[in-house]
Amino acid sequence: MSILLKNGTIYPITSEPFVGDILINKGKIERIGQGLEESEAEIIDVSGKYVFPGFIDAHSHIGIYEEGVGGYYGDGNEATDPLTPDVSVVDAFNPQDTAIKRALSGGVTTVMVVPGSANPVGGQGAIFKFKKTLIVDDMVVRSPAGLKMATGENPKRVYGEGFKKTPSTRLGTAAVIRGYFQKVRAYMDKKKAAEKEGKPFTDFDPKLEVGEKVLRKEIPARIHAHRQDDILTAIRLSKEFDFDVVIEHATEGYKIVDFLKENNVPVVLGPIFGFRTKLELKDMSYDAPRILNEKGVLAAFMCDHPVIPLENTNVQLGVALRYGSKEEDLLKMVTINAAKILKIDERVGSLEVGKDADIAIWTKHPFNLAAKAERVFIEGEEVYSDL
Repeated sequence: MSILLKNGTIYPITSEPFVGDILINKGKIERIGQGLEESEAEIIDVSGKYVFPGFIDAHSHIGIYEEGVGGYYGDGNEATDPLTPDVSVVDAFNPQDTAIKRALSGGVTTVMVVPGSANPVGGQGAIFKFKKTLIVDDMVVRSPAGLKMATGENPKRVYGEGFKKTPSTRLGTAAVIRGYFQKVRAYMDKKKAAEKEGKPFTDFDPKLEVGEKVLRKEIPARIHAHRQDDILTAIRLSKEFDFDVVIEHATEGYKIVDFLKENNVPVVLGPIFGFRTKLELKDMSYDAPRILNEKGVLAAFMCDHPVIPLENTNVQLGVALRYGSKEEDLLKMVTINAAKILKIDERVGSLEVGKDADIAIWTKHPFNLAAKAERVFIEGEEVYSDL
């Protein structure tokens, strides 16, 4: 059955908000406008409510660092080898993580889940929707959706301090990543030579297969980098090997914002508030989202769940608003910008005809701390209700 949402304050994101209606049919937005009628539809009166696209978090560890389990038992880092590109979050994601329901209560419907940042090359991330199912594969939008990599303090700490092996320095981390992609290049050359000679290729290597996807630009490198020098290292490597890169965290990205813009490098920023727990975060700034948006950098927000629980996405946005960011820019960072970075903007990220009916109905504007997502739909199915 189709659903007609009537008389809500609709925030399409890609156009101005208005009071009107949305018709949902077969999981898609069929019509959006004012004075819509549909005799066969279930009518839901959303007068006085705020209707938004489901929020998208472009960097999360939900489902692999489960709520109530604790970090030691989490499945986010295969911290036994600096190079683990062959592992995938799909094989660890738990759809019964209680944090998922809480995320829905904060209007979040889609996430990019990535491995942690222990390893220079850490593994494959995937995009999930929080559908009502226990079948992980039915929640997957795209897998793999990126190769998680890391610079900075984390690999140094895990391998230099923990294992007394490379990498123990930033230069060691860069060398490990560089060595990996040199092997991937050689692997691709061997494949081409075998094909040219008409011989079967028999040296299959799952670790290098993933790197080949990166060098063929089938998936981006998602590189954890807080400090500006680490961000520059990540971009330097992307240029050297000609792969697409997204900077994860980008805590000091505001210091080199012109360079990011000139090089067309997208960032997934955050978290932007909380205790500055390590050296890399000492220059964390509430002004960062404003600066990045004013310069036209394609930027999304992350909660880095469980660092900030996903249900508090709107709280993080509110903090940025307090420090001068524009409301429309912040909303784009958890909707259409995130969708563009994840390359799923043809399906989600805004309320437009033909897109998936991933919709959150809020009691108040999300920037109001008293607001809550009262009902949430994914592809037209109600997945959360607080009525």
